[in-house]
Amino acid sequence: MESTGGDVTKQHTDSNTDSDASAEFVYRLTTEDFEEALRARARRTPAGRAQALMAPLVAAAAVTVLPVSGGTSLPVWAVSLVLAVGVACWGTVRGFRTMARRMYSVMGPYGECRTVADDRGAVSTGERASFTTDWAVHKEYLETPGLFVLLSGDRSAGIAVVPKRGARTSADVDRLRVILDRNLRRR
Repeated sequence: MESTGGDVTKQHTDSNTDSDASAEFVYRLTTEDFEEALRARARRTPAGRAQALMAPLVAAAAVTVLPVSGGTSLPVWAVSLVLAVGVACWGTVRGFRTMARRMYSVMGPYGECRTVADDRGAVSTGERASFTTDWAVHKEYLETPGLFVLLSGDRSAGIAVVPKRGARTSADVDRLRVILDRNLRRR
């Protein structure tokens, strides 16, 4: 990722001095933010559901198909099925936690972030880097009780997270929702 010099936020927002046209958030990302975003993606997108259900389905198929050829008794088969699916579900949950920790390890060092969003895109300025994102980078977004999650597309796992707790005013949450609705598809 490339860091740009100067006050990118000032450059991006100077041409639009109407405060109603932008939303500002100041926050420090946490592992829990990424975990919430990944769980929401798993519930609301086809790619996320496929990722979450793959391990339990493969475990169920393996336990169902393999014992058929060996003549396993029904109680042993039932216990094996329950255990295999349970372990696969546990592994899926652990996988989301691991991904969240990895995502945090990349974004955490940026420290406190300031994100200003308007109809052209979003500018995020951290303690170590700044970057500008046009809305064309994201295809859709979803909203959770604590986050706005920007998604890159059906086959991409790329996400951006904006915690609602960082809103400078309560109106910023509503403004960002309106901006996102105009520029991205709501999931």
